[in-house]
Amino acid sequence: MIEIDMTVQVTEARHRGDHRVWLRFDDGTVGEIDLAEELDGEVFEPLRDPEYFARFVVDETLMWPNGADFAPEFLHAQVRSAAG
Repeated sequence: MIEIDMTVQVTEARHRGDHRVWLRFDDGTVGEIDLAEELDGEVFEPLRDPEYFARFVVDETLMWPNGADFAPEFLHAQVRSAAG
C-alpha cells in the first residue's frame, strides 16, 4: 500500500498528450501518469477533451479554468504507484 503524503505540492507539470501529464513535486518525486480513468463527474466532464485537459495550470496542484483540480496528495500517490 502506498502512503499518502499530506504536505506534498506539485511544482511543475507538462502535458504529454491525451490525458497524460508529467509531474514534479516539491519532495523531488517525478513521473508521468494518465488521468483518463479519473475524469468522472460533472466537474471533470470538460477535461475529457484533450485540448481542454491541456489547459491546466500549476498552483500547488493541477487546476483547470472550470475549477476542476486533483488533490496533490492523490497525484503524488498516482505517480508513486505508476513507478512501481
